Amino acid sequence: MAASELCYLTIGEAGIGLRQKHFSAVELADACLDRIDAHDAKLHSFITLTADLALEQARQADKELSTGHDRGPLHGIPIALKDLYATKGIRTTCHSAVLANWIPDHDATTVIKLRDAGTVLLGKLGMHEFAFGGPSVDAPFPAVRNPWNLAHIPGGSSSGSGAALAAGFCYGALGSDTGGSIRTPASHCGIVGIKPTYGRCSRYGVIPLSWSLDHTGPMARSVEDCAILLQVLAGYDALDNASANVAVPNFQTGMKDGIKSLRVGVPRNNWFNENLGIDPQTESAFNQALQVLESLGAQIVDIDGQPFSLARKANQTILTCEAYAYHEATYQKTPMKFGSSVRRRMLEGAFLSAADYLTAQRARAVLNDQIRANFATVDVFAVPGAARPPEAFDNMDPNEQNMRPSFTNPFNLGGLPAISVPCGFTEGNLPAGIQFVAPAFEEATCFRVGYAYEQATEWHNHRPAI
Repeated sequence: MAASELCYLTIGEAGIGLRQKHFSAVELADACLDRIDAHDAKLHSFITLTADLALEQARQADKELSTGHDRGPLHGIPIALKDLYATKGIRTTCHSAVLANWIPDHDATTVIKLRDAGTVLLGKLGMHEFAFGGPSVDAPFPAVRNPWNLAHIPGGSSSGSGAALAAGFCYGALGSDTGGSIRTPASHCGIVGIKPTYGRCSRYGVIPLSWSLDHTGPMARSVEDCAILLQVLAGYDALDNASANVAVPNFQTGMKDGIKSLRVGVPRNNWFNENLGIDPQTESAFNQALQVLESLGAQIVDIDGQPFSLARKANQTILTCEAYAYHEATYQKTPMKFGSSVRRRMLEGAFLSAADYLTAQRARAVLNDQIRANFATVDVFAVPGAARPPEAFDNMDPNEQNMRPSFTNPFNLGGLPAISVPCGFTEGNLPAGIQFVAPAFEEATCFRVGYAYEQATEWHNHRPAI
């Protein structure tokens, strides 16, 4: 098998090949490292590459598998981490000069879970600075580029995660999502990403942006791969005070059962025309995806988008207030260590009042009730993964990125599970995604709908020509 083909296997395919001895974990790691070496100078998806550690872990995985010690479907699989997950003894920067040389003395809970599952760590991935600003054009590390077109952004803030997966640098990655930071790069890079229910995955050891909105979750190149990753990541953690003590199901149970008679709510009215509206090519790809769902037996139901639209302001106010509270001491002491986009947003937070924050939280409760009430008549929501294709760096103002129309933040506000799946391309060959949202702790429903759509189309099989 050619190295390029090896790099684009699914996690499931790689696992079968390892156990049938078609290749070794060392060969998988070497293929990824060689591809990173050949192409990442253009993409800048990695901040820190842990090649020696990866090969050591791969050799250990091969040894264990050869003796019958099988840790599960992720054993020997190369993965990478957004660079806000604490890794003991490995630099963790948040793509910022503030933490440019920070080496944690502890691991994030999710990092421990992945290591215990036998994964192979390739390194730490670029992002938007502290997951707060726009693309980090004035940070100490280069901004990540989109492998589909290097002139365009990959989306954020989990930009390195999206780009690395699309480029075939790793088989799975972790992102974080406070207003869309897993699902937007998934949509912009033509891969799959799921924001689980709030509290489903531990955030201990993950540098926060907004305590009441932050989610951690997996990104991969297929729906099934995300389910495999989430199976390991999910679960109660006493070290995270927002962790939910809720039973973790088998996320693949029923995944292949189809979606006949499933009711899909589309909150188009009073939302899709928000601000400057949805890009016509993006909306066309979304509408074609809805037709595929109908052909699979789903029922499309129009629902009111007004509460979804109003959620944007509440989400942004809460996020900005909580982010400023976390960073205030450092910002007051050394403001110029932050990039310009983050500094601007810090100033927004400095001038928001307690009344602003409390009003946003009250609005949050009302809007969440209104949004969740729709589940009395539909089973899932379907919306675009992003309102527009990824912008070109030359046409972009990083300070305006958080003012763009968004189809993601209502589900952070309500903590609902949401998955983005590839659903097409623009005329400029830039990816688009469709997002499926289920009731709390029903990630399995997200996987079932996402898998049905994915298997009925070919979008997830497309590869960028880097």
